[in-house]
Amino acid sequence: MKNNLTTTITSGKFKSKKLSLPSLSTTRSTKSIVKESVFNSLQGEIYGSVFIELFGGSGLMAATAVSNYAKKGYAIELDRAAFNSLRENFSRLNDVNETLVALHGDTFELTPKILAQNIEQKTILYADPPFDIRDGFSGIYEKLYKMLEKLEANIVVIEHISSHKPSQNIGKFALYKSRKFGNTTLSYYTKCI
Repeated sequence: MKNNLTTTITSGKFKSKKLSLPSLSTTRSTKSIVKESVFNSLQGEIYGSVFIELFGGSGLMAATAVSNYAKKGYAIELDRAAFNSLRENFSRLNDVNETLVALHGDTFELTPKILAQNIEQKTILYADPPFDIRDGFSGIYEKLYKMLEKLEANIVVIEHISSHKPSQNIGKFALYKSRKFGNTTLSYYTKCI
């Protein structure tokens, strides 16, 4: 049976384009109010950046970043069915420069490799791991923090369950802002100089 769930890009050059959403049994789509908050907060940072969406799902955040003139957008997704939706979404939006890249695999393995390929670029990481209350995902935030401690990026945004208290510092990153939206919170980190 074909999944008919969709979401819409609401700004930039892809405005009004629809993306297919993977099954809600395997992913949790970012709420519109949360997405809008991220892009309002990062408005001055997106242009010309490399935007990497960890735990990519439909690729909505990476696609919205490229829609708002990020140089390149990556989305990493492990679940095969979700990745198929992601790849289809990006193939409908991509231009000849292949500005959107869908990657099937483990976020914890692929993120350092993508960053290594874009070492000279301004990079923004957007992490939306499955909330740790889901089966098989306890400890996901600690695992994410451990990976981030070893990485170089300019900005990191983590979407997490509001009951989780985010770390003030993660390696070279310092928390500079949090915004709560009911059960979801966005925590913003910047690279300490």
